Amino acid sequence: MADNHTIARPYAEAAFDLAREAGTLDAWSRALNVASDVMADGSVAKFLANPLLTDDERLSFLTGLIGAAGAGDNILASQAKEGRNFLKLLLEYGRIAVLPEIAKHFDTLKAEVENTIDVTVTSATRLDDAQKKVIAGALGKRLGRKVRLETELDESLIGGAVIRAGDIVIDGSLRSRLKSLSNALIA
Repeated sequence: MADNHTIARPYAEAAFDLAREAGTLDAWSRALNVASDVMADGSVAKFLANPLLTDDERLSFLTGLIGAAGAGDNILASQAKEGRNFLKLLLEYGRIAVLPEIAKHFDTLKAEVENTIDVTVTSATRLDDAQKKVIAGALGKRLGRKVRLETELDESLIGGAVIRAGDIVIDGSLRSRLKSLSNALIA
């Protein structure tokens, strides 16, 4: 049986093509991420699996929930034909549970087109704006893409930082260096 990422890919590509053609990539991205958050609640998936509900009831429930969870106009919750049809298709084929994976694939496709990359910097101490700017600039030059930087705090790193950009991981943490030194001393 195919995994959720494999199942989600064609749906994400179809939504992406539709959004790109209509010039609504940002709106679709926001909508899919809200829907992903809604589906992350196990009780929603359980409710939608109720065999006594019709597809129209499921669709009404889901669009109402997505509309309540999202801020502003949401393509998947509004009366927009494309968004409702997309959700209806997922419900009819029993694919609604893969919405989180669809959102991830969609955002990956969007980032490729926009030549951006999401980078997470995990550091032992808070980074100030100047440090963030320097890191984003250096990574942008190295990766040849516009960097969207997020930061996380992990005091167990002791010092330094771990940078994650897609499949690239740069571990410059003091914890990692101490572990390497310990391994070298043991060998």
